Amino acid sequence: MPSLFSVTPRSGLPAHPAKLNNGSAEGGAQLTVRTVQDMTHVPIDHFLQIDLRRFMDAVDQVDGVEVCTARRLKDSATKLDLAPGRHRLGGGRSLQYVRSRHVDGSADLGRIQRQHRFLVAALRGLMSRHVLTDPEAMLRIGRTLLGAASVDQGFGTGDLVEPASLLSRVPLSGTEFATVPIAGFNPVIKGVGSTLRWDPKKSDQVFADLRADRPLIPAGQNPLPGDPPDMRSSLPVRGSSLACR
Repeated sequence: MPSLFSVTPRSGLPAHPAKLNNGSAEGGAQLTVRTVQDMTHVPIDHFLQIDLRRFMDAVDQVDGVEVCTARRLKDSATKLDLAPGRHRLGGGRSLQYVRSRHVDGSADLGRIQRQHRFLVAALRGLMSRHVLTDPEAMLRIGRTLLGAASVDQGFGTGDLVEPASLLSRVPLSGTEFATVPIAGFNPVIKGVGSTLRWDPKKSDQVFADLRADRPLIPAGQNPLPGDPPDMRSSLPVRGSSLACR
């Protein structure tokens, strides 16, 4: 998981080291957002919080998402088992795909890459069927994704329609996917466990580019994703390089 941070829980307990994914449990979504902003200095205006049920329902609502793999993907924990090739996944199998982290030694980095691939596949499918430019279809999907949101996420169902239409004009080659550059592991902390350490220089550059709205990948370059990914050579990639061929 990402670098350590200090949690100041809503319970009023003293701040203490924790993994980033502890933020929601200890201080709700707002603590997670505030922590990411504090660590990256990248402002976050809105966020979308989706539970597992709404994720599966949304995938089923668009008749599934087609993913592809060049090698067998098998995880005994999630029961994922995909042979090489193309697969159209419904909600349940999609959840297996994006949650699996025991496929190989890449663990969470592999899971993140599969999540990136899934987003690209979903975007490609929605584009090909012109769903992103159909206001009624987007409203239905938005209602499914948001549900009866108990957390103020800064927008409502209708606010998803215009960004979806704008996104439909962006080619996959114009999208970028990245993980924070990693320098190794932090020392193990009792009660926290093993955590990855961000590369200070490289991660600062990534966040500076994001704040300035600069591309992470130089023009004319198209780096290919490792499969499985390697934390020592993780590079930003274009969405087109993650898409099925």
